[in-house]
Amino acid sequence: MLDPSDIYDVDPDVAARLDERAAAGHRPVLVHAVRGFVDAGAAGRLAAEHLLDELEPTRLASFDADQLIDYRSRRPTMTFDATTWTSYEEPELVVDVLEDGVGTPFLLLHGQEPDVQWERYVAAVRQLVERFDVSLTVGVHGIPMGIPHTRPASVTAHATRAELVADHPSWFGTVQVPASASALLELRLGQSGHDAMGFAVHVPHYLTQSSYPQASIAGLRAVERATGLDLRSHALDAAASEATAEIERQVEESQEISTVVHALEEQYDAFARSSERGSLLARSADLPTADELGAEFERFLAEQGDEGRGEEGRGD
Repeated sequence: MLDPSDIYDVDPDVAARLDERAAAGHRPVLVHAVRGFVDAGAAGRLAAEHLLDELEPTRLASFDADQLIDYRSRRPTMTFDATTWTSYEEPELVVDVLEDGVGTPFLLLHGQEPDVQWERYVAAVRQLVERFDVSLTVGVHGIPMGIPHTRPASVTAHATRAELVADHPSWFGTVQVPASASALLELRLGQSGHDAMGFAVHVPHYLTQSSYPQASIAGLRAVERATGLDLRSHALDAAASEATAEIERQVEESQEISTVVHALEEQYDAFARSSERGSLLARSADLPTADELGAEFERFLAEQGDEGRGEEGRGD
């Protein structure tokens, strides 16, 4: 492996301020919401944008995206105005320092998921985790699920130690899915003895391609409970209310959509009522088991992988 330290730069002044806090006994949390393989409802992207808008960021580290992004797979956007190129949306992958609602500093890793050199990238993030004595690394993104928007948002929690997610139900059995850089980061951090966890927010499958602020709120609140940070998730309430109103309008205008939502409500409520096995799953031949839900998720991710490879081919 090439030297991981060669793919990122750290601002020495910002690092020095973090070192001062570390000397006083403060160990920061690292939150990551990297745009990558799957993020249903844009849950992770909206969460990162919310944090950057609500809490003033200070750039700590910048990765050399030119070494990590496959431009033919995910082409950046340029603007052409009449006779000239006027702008280029340069891809970035960075770590910012933010202070939560009560002034507690934490780190936010955001930007585009690397296409290549995953192990080198993960090793680089591990160097930052160790350099700044990060106490916990937490990821958030969205996944599609067969649930209705009319019920509370739920999450699948995962971690390097079972104790970190003891308060969360398990929704899946054993499944194999295409990897992501964020998942590999959690795995490798755990193997190196660092605490890491993540929250996959369940997004109604019919809203997967839409921006769904409710999912971001659920993810942020899960992070708040796990870390004690105040991430001002309430600032997304207005956007969530607007999204709900628009969804309800579309449901009312379509009998087909209304029927689907009603069926999902009945299924969800049956799950919630079930307590025979001490879980959210009901004993009914008409309802999917946890393994069946996991298999459906696995099929979805496999299809996404096929589509991604097709897009790369079309870019040649």
